Amino acid sequence: MTAPGTQPAMGAMSKEMQDCVEACMTAHTMCEQTMSSCMQMGGQAQMQIMRALMDCSEMTRMCADMMMRRSPMSQEMCAMCAKACDMCAEACMSMPDDQQMMRCAEACRRCAQMCRAMAGVTM
Repeated sequence: MTAPGTQPAMGAMSKEMQDCVEACMTAHTMCEQTMSSCMQMGGQAQMQIMRALMDCSEMTRMCADMMMRRSPMSQEMCAMCAKACDMCAEACMSMPDDQQMMRCAEACRRCAQMCRAMAGVTM
């Protein structure tokens, strides 16, 4: 166990952290694909959804990067990432008939859940 405020020795990432990084990268990919899908729809895609997708895409990529390099800010980033993922999932759910939106919402919900768990644990 490490003292509060210190980082554990650099070694293999925990299974939970690896899973969270993977969930972040999956959500990032889904957001990017969904943005592309929205652009092809043209006027149907609402700006609120596009903003949520862009924010979530950036946050999930940054969160994964910070966990992989064991940043001392990764715990706080996981909490912010969970919030961005929740907002994105909610925005995607506003178009329930769109399968791409539903896949993105599912990936974002899973990432939010994993990031919330990581935010509550010492990295």
